[in-house]
Amino acid sequence: MLPAALRRWLRRPKRSDPRLLSQFFFADERVTRVVADINGLDAELDPQQYLVLLNQLHLSQAQLLAVIERIMEECIPTQRHSRDYLVKFPEELLVDNLGNHMLFAAECLLAGSFLEVEEAEGAQLRPRARNLLCSLELVRALLREQSLSQPGTYSEPVRAALMQFDRLFAEFELSYVSSLVAVKSPDEIYRQQEIIVLFCETVERALRLGYLTQEMIDGYEPLLMFTIPRLAIISGLLIYPEGPLSLERSPEQMSRVFSPFYNLLMKIRDLLRVLSAEELCLLERSLCAAEAEDPCSSVTPPAWGEAVPRVAPHTPWGLLESPHTTPAHHSLMGRLGAVDNPCTESPQHPPGPWLEATPGPRCSELRAHYSSTRDMLHTLFVCISGVADQLQTNFASDLRSILKTVFKIVASPAETSEETGSSKNEDGDLCAGDVPHVADCPLCPSPRDATGLRRAAGARSRPEWVPDSTCSHCSACRAPFTLLRRRHHCRSCGKIFCARCSPHTAALPHYGQPRPVRVCTHCHATHLSSWRTRTR
Repeated sequence: MLPAALRRWLRRPKRSDPRLLSQFFFADERVTRVVADINGLDAELDPQQYLVLLNQLHLSQAQLLAVIERIMEECIPTQRHSRDYLVKFPEELLVDNLGNHMLFAAECLLAGSFLEVEEAEGAQLRPRARNLLCSLELVRALLREQSLSQPGTYSEPVRAALMQFDRLFAEFELSYVSSLVAVKSPDEIYRQQEIIVLFCETVERALRLGYLTQEMIDGYEPLLMFTIPRLAIISGLLIYPEGPLSLERSPEQMSRVFSPFYNLLMKIRDLLRVLSAEELCLLERSLCAAEAEDPCSSVTPPAWGEAVPRVAPHTPWGLLESPHTTPAHHSLMGRLGAVDNPCTESPQHPPGPWLEATPGPRCSELRAHYSSTRDMLHTLFVCISGVADQLQTNFASDLRSILKTVFKIVASPAETSEETGSSKNEDGDLCAGDVPHVADCPLCPSPRDATGLRRAAGARSRPEWVPDSTCSHCSACRAPFTLLRRRHHCRSCGKIFCARCSPHTAALPHYGQPRPVRVCTHCHATHLSSWRTRTR
């Protein structure tokens, strides 16, 4: 009988084997090798090499966890532990390598180090860290044996170990993050969803009234990060008064995003109610313009309840110079439905309860605080913009999460390009073998680039990725990258696109990618269509 070590060597999977267990075998072997190098090194004698090995360990552990995650998706897709708690985490914590951070934190806790947590909390987390690491070692041992015997199947012990590891990992992740930062409560999550609905209704109304365009939304215009919250404040106070900005609630019952501005919002609401439909339309249009307010203006924002001197502010209200002699029938209170669409006579939404009232002394009293309509609108502009800008500063994570969800809802669906069949390729210029043809296209700005791309494909090597630092615009639509419009590499050509220009996935076996990966619309329709047709 052959020795056990020799049998293991004979059953060793090949590196070209695309099965997940084979990929796990080499990822696990890499981690074991780096750990052995660290254990055999004296950190005091060679601290530089120790840091290099430590960095290699983090990278190899991240690759190992990624393979284990894919194995769990394939082996126990319906038995995975719920990850709904992730919505409680701040936006900046939801990074791709969060799992590797959790594993590193568990190792530090087990070793007696407390990273950014109190000693008492670390002592409570240590048993969870120990159970997690023990479960990980069991999973590694079982998957290693499985990869040497039957790399194409999963035994019941493997499934049970994976389910246990998934549960322990989720419990440790929630406990550890909760000890570091304040996670959202279920009530706060519900209130944030209410704000998302308000923002979506605001965008729909702004599109209908012409304040915004669908092209601005589909292009993720950076100005919208300020425009949408500004318009949402007016909508929440005036158009949808029963929503998340309802001031009938106490500040404690409002979302923590708007509760600090409770008193200011109440004063803004009172002043909004005395506007006519034309004045409200002018105010909303000015809030949508980037140059409506000059930040270098020496004009001091007026305080509430004070008369404003007649100083010309940098705002587009030069025509509104007359004193407050607006008749009662021009008031917003008497213009049912005009708030939603001043250009039509029929209301689009039910009016608020105050719209049915007749103007009273309160309206005249509020207008009397300002010397002209222009000054009153300027005050509203400054206060509404101030609240919206403070949201960007004090609640950047929450607002970013809200706006990302809003853009996903209101953006136009991505157009899927029809696959070009081999019958449409009349020139017959197809590369030999397994490699798809790469034509001289607008994304290849010179024949030299196209030739290099063909050469890379013929050599079965992955295309060279364009560095993020060298690309500030989408290679297809030329839209600039922003905080919301992120960079995405096409795995077929290596260039950088926005999400709308790279919505497709396709397997690229000629590049060593047997599973579907992200590709741009151009490569999906032009370079890969003939390849998919010929491989059917």
